[in-house]
Formats: sequence, C-alpha cells, structure tokens
Amino acid sequence: MIRLHERVPRGASIMMRVEADEATAKRLASILAETLDPEAVAASAFETPGGWRVEAHFTLEPDREKVMDLVRATAGEVTARAISFEILQPKDWIAASLEGLVPVPVGRFVVHGAHDRIKVAGNRIGIEIEAALAFGTGHHGTTQGCLAAIERIAKTKRPKRILDIGTGTGVLAIAAARVWHRAVVACDIDPLSVTIARANAAANRAAAYVHVVQAAGINAPAIRGRRYDLIIANILLPVLQRLARPVRLLSARGGSVILSGLLPEQANVALAVWRAQGFTRSRRDLVDGWVTLTLRLPQ
Repeated sequence: MIRLHERVPRGASIMMRVEADEATAKRLASILAETLDPEAVAASAFETPGGWRVEAHFTLEPDREKVMDLVRATAGEVTARAISFEILQPKDWIAASLEGLVPVPVGRFVVHGAHDRIKVAGNRIGIEIEAALAFGTGHHGTTQGCLAAIERIAKTKRPKRILDIGTGTGVLAIAAARVWHRAVVACDIDPLSVTIARANAAANRAAAYVHVVQAAGINAPAIRGRRYDLIIANILLPVLQRLARPVRLLSARGGSVILSGLLPEQANVALAVWRAQGFTRSRRDLVDGWVTLTLRLPQ
C-alpha cells in the first residue's frame, strides 16, 4: 500500500486528475482504489464531454512519485506524464459546489440545497444537504444507488431497526428515517462528519429518529447488542470486505443490506465475500459508473 503523509492544510485535500480512454480510466480508478488507503483516498472514473477522466481525492499528502509509478505501471508512460495534482481548499470547494448543485430526484426523494428548497414538490420527501466536508450531497452515483435501493425496499418492507455505516452527511440515514419513521443508528469514524450528520438530521426534522455516533467500524456500544433489519454501507471495497462478518452478526434474519462504493469490476469480489457469510443478492444496480448491491439474509 502506498503510504500517505500528513502535509495537507487542515480541511483541504489533494486532487489528482488525468485523462484517458474509457477502458484505461476504469482500470486505473480500480487500481488506485484497491492500492491506496481507502480511509484517505477516493478514486473514480467518469465520462466527460471530451472523453474519460480519472480523479483521486487525497485527504493526506500522497507520495506523488509513487502514485505516478503506479499510474505508469497501469496505464503507461504517456498517461503518467499527463497527471496533474491540485490542492483543494475547503472554502473554495464548498462555494464552487453550491454554485453547481441542482436538486437530485431519486424516487420520492429529492436531495437539494437550501437555495432550492422551494422547488421540492409537496408529494416528495425533500432532504436538504449542503455541500460540506463530508461525503454525501446526493450527486454521487453511490448515494443515488443507495437512495434508489431504500425506495424499493420501502415498497414491501418496514424495517424496525436500521444502521447506516460511514454515514458522511447523514443523507441515507435521514432518507430512511423520513420514509419509515423508525430509529436509525448512523456512525462515522470522522468527528466532523458526525457533527455535520447531526446538524443535517435536525435540519431535516429527523433528529428524533437518527442517532449519530462516532465509531471506527461497528464496535460502538450504541451499535452492538441489536439485530438490524436494514444495514447500509456506502464505503469502498476494502472496508466492505472487512465488514461482511461483523455485519452478519448484527443482521436480523430476513433483513436487507445495501452496499455501495463499488466499481463494476469490484462488485463480484465484494459479493463473493458477503455470500460466504450467508447473504444472497437481491439486486445489482449501476449508477454513473458505481455499483450498488442489495443483499438479503435468508430467514
């Protein structure tokens, strides 16, 4: 694993960006996600008007030469020489994000900023999430995939206990609380995310249902000792692999699990690990290049 060094200004991040053809971009994003520390890096490939782009966001300063070596070994010398790195300051990122954000409709949900509050129809569930230093404004394919899965499950089930692992802004926990009016435990390792998720739950009239705790993994007292009918984990492959057995011990029979943060070539790897714990696949969805898996633990 490439080691990362803490040199980035507080709250800022480093973004690596490079253009490539579709196959190369997807392969490179997958390699970056699997090789780099999943708690410090998020990598993705997406289509642009001119072709395909790979972006990797680092919360810690990377060893840039080693990152270039990894790109060179995966995508060749020309792609490695085309890499650019940029420091993203948090204030500038938030302002830029707010300017470009538009409401995101997913089923009955509409994720929006405060500036679009009046655009939400009365028959929709509006979830107000401002761009912040936590993951989950609703615009990423993983968030949309999870929201769609929650919407589908709501048509046939009414889970009593819900757990959202790696909650970020709390958008998925809030969605579950608003649609079912049930208690949701939401956890995140990052104290800033915990603060943001709590504020968002209060702003969305869900504070009475959403209990946000800081936790590394799922060993916090607020999480243990219960069986959950629905567990959501929108993280990355290495973490999802480690969570399979612990989540199995927390899952109620007949319960559902929603997993996202997976590139298409990673989905079968994740599925194999979770099947080994007794889960079966209910559905596989692809949104903007990211896979969301809906699993079930048989009765």
